[in-house]
Amino acid sequence: MSDQYEFLQRDRGVHPPAYAPDYKTSVLRSPQNALISIENTLSELTGPAFSRDELGPLDNDLIMNYAKDGLPIGERIVVHGFVLDENGQPVRNALVEVWQANAGGRYRHKKDQYLAPIDPNFGGCGRTMTDDNGYYFYRTIKPGPYPWRNRINDWRPAHIHYSISGDGWAQRLITQMYFEGDPLIATCPIVRTIKDEEAVRSLIAPLDRSSAIQLDSLAYRFDIVLRGKRATLFENRLQGAR
Repeated sequence: MSDQYEFLQRDRGVHPPAYAPDYKTSVLRSPQNALISIENTLSELTGPAFSRDELGPLDNDLIMNYAKDGLPIGERIVVHGFVLDENGQPVRNALVEVWQANAGGRYRHKKDQYLAPIDPNFGGCGRTMTDDNGYYFYRTIKPGPYPWRNRINDWRPAHIHYSISGDGWAQRLITQMYFEGDPLIATCPIVRTIKDEEAVRSLIAPLDRSSAIQLDSLAYRFDIVLRGKRATLFENRLQGAR
């Protein structure tokens, strides 16, 4: 069956190294020995499986899904795009989970001690699923930058965290999305661990005026590429796929 083909190996020239001393927390988090390449197991190839019935009606609306006695403060935006694999095929029914700081750069997390206030009407978490074309979208508040204890006066650019679960566990990707025109991107120690400039650009969502909601929200386009199946392509489809 086509859904049991192994996934292609990750391109280590595109992904950042695990050990990057300028990003200080990577020093303790990174493996000290060489990585070992092993074949995908059946459990990595045949799951997960998600259903739209598991999602709530406001899961993809971060403006409304935590609002209690008013709307959250900040710039309203829509983020949308496609989830594709390395072969250009849409990844259908992929679970796209997002989390972020509020407009002031503060996370709703008990260990976040940044002085910016918590927004009582913004939770900062959401999720959605891709359609048959691999398309997804959600609505949110544009997050603010914040300082962090990496080096003196280091600031994180505005960003949204992503977790994408595709056709198999070996395909799962955790990443971050940045915003076009943010001057903090070029000096961010995390972004600077990525040596491939094209890979850096793939993490930056351009403004998409054509998809803005009039008198409501600007839009940003963010496409995502997951690992593809190591299978024969036939007439632009995976062998055996419908």
